[in-house]
Amino acid sequence: MALVTLLVVVIAGCSTTSSPPSTGAGDHGSSQAATRTCRQVHDTRPAVAIPVAGVPSDRNITSFDGTSLRSHWFPLDLGTGRPAPTVLMGPGWSLAGDTDTHGAGILGGIPIRDLHAAGYNVLTWDPRGFGKSGGTAEVDSPLYEGRDVSTLINWVATQPGVQLDAAGDPRMGMVGGSYGGGIQLITAAVDCRVDAIVPTIAWHSLTTSLDKANTVKTGWSDILSGLTAGDHVDPIIPQARLAGNTTGSITSAQRTWFAARGPGSLIEQVTVPTLIVQGTVDTLFTLQEAVTNYESLTRRGIPTSMLWFCGGHGVCLTPPGNEQLPETATIAWLNRHVKGDVSVSTGPRFSFVDQEGNEYSANEYPLPEGTPITADGSGALSLVGQGGSGPADTSGSNQALAGLAGPITPAKAANAVNVSISFAKRSAVVIGAPELQVTYHGTSPAGVRPTRVFAQLVDRTSGLVLGNQVTPIDVTLDGRSHTESVPLEIVVFTGKTQASLQLQVVATTVAYAQPRLGGTVDFTKIRLALPVASTIAPR
Repeated sequence: MALVTLLVVVIAGCSTTSSPPSTGAGDHGSSQAATRTCRQVHDTRPAVAIPVAGVPSDRNITSFDGTSLRSHWFPLDLGTGRPAPTVLMGPGWSLAGDTDTHGAGILGGIPIRDLHAAGYNVLTWDPRGFGKSGGTAEVDSPLYEGRDVSTLINWVATQPGVQLDAAGDPRMGMVGGSYGGGIQLITAAVDCRVDAIVPTIAWHSLTTSLDKANTVKTGWSDILSGLTAGDHVDPIIPQARLAGNTTGSITSAQRTWFAARGPGSLIEQVTVPTLIVQGTVDTLFTLQEAVTNYESLTRRGIPTSMLWFCGGHGVCLTPPGNEQLPETATIAWLNRHVKGDVSVSTGPRFSFVDQEGNEYSANEYPLPEGTPITADGSGALSLVGQGGSGPADTSGSNQALAGLAGPITPAKAANAVNVSISFAKRSAVVIGAPELQVTYHGTSPAGVRPTRVFAQLVDRTSGLVLGNQVTPIDVTLDGRSHTESVPLEIVVFTGKTQASLQLQVVATTVAYAQPRLGGTVDFTKIRLALPVASTIAPR
């Protein structure tokens, strides 16, 4: 992206002191990111803020292009005159900034009250297009929402009680989930004053998350569009929804537009300590989105940890285990890398829970691999709309997203090519992306919709789809034989000696757009390999 084309911006050098050099456990990566000198794009003009009558916490802050941003400021009252570090917390898509100073967090997020208790000033805000802010939502664009946050940082730096690293440079971290996770990665890439981030259930690219294999997640697309009724969003968003619902795909221009929203290649410019929190049952931003960001950061020696919990954009239908893990890890990360408290251990670099709620940890991801579990099969699949994957039965769940996500959550299909997977009296922890190879031939009538099938893994004991994950597979139905190898979505599953899974290749799913129907696909050879950790045990 051509950030150099930004107008009315200063390409300024600034230095900021992040966490001290590594001195022991819990500081992952080299110390090169500890004291950073950076030269990145941010608007350094003083922010203009107008108090909102009758709401002591609120101000309207004018952003770089004149857009009014409604902010919510919750400073600590230390009573000692000592300044405190600050945390910026962005909300989810379509939401206004959090103003509940007594409520609890959801979806792995952390509430204002707990950040206060940990010793942080807190700023929340309504992103442009939402709540009481002006402007049009541009989906965490570095050219818009990224610069908005720079303006907010400018304002924070002028407030009493705010700890500074230098003039205009507050000691600060960022937290928030989903849309509020994406903005952290964007801001850290384009504004060097951020000291540490905790992106929760965020994404790497909207093209690989919302449009995997050029197949639209119409379930989530419809939900996300519905949430913005009455809001101001870029017109490309409803246009892309219409295209997806009509044809099953979005246009190349729309795909390019979405690719510029969120970190994408900008992840290579993130140099601050980063804790990635992602959900094992997140069907919007799957585990692969987190892994792609994690790999960029760790490859460059940035202090990074990753935690997977049973939650996110989806419904946890298995025992979740310790649901406080994300918040506990977030506070520890901020204390270590924002406050600079070297006595705080942030724990192992990688931790996760399995389908029984058991906690595991490791020093790295991916884990060292043992002998994979393999399975072979074949069969013919009728390309019909009935009997596909989902919806799952979430009627007994009281989780926040059960009502929204239930109807688009994959479940065991009736119309499927089934391949049995035996653990052959092995106990194994399956973690990672299963590798599927198929040899097939088939035909389908002419049409505008893409030719796709979908693959999922089912636990034959519980009847549940592993992680609620289903993967679209691009197939060429011209009557000739083709062979494709594709990684499935990352899953976590602890299998005991009697464990039995089932691979299902299906024609349709509630999670994705309906592909072209009619005809049959004959899978003459199916080969599946499940990645298995060589040595790991629950904590």
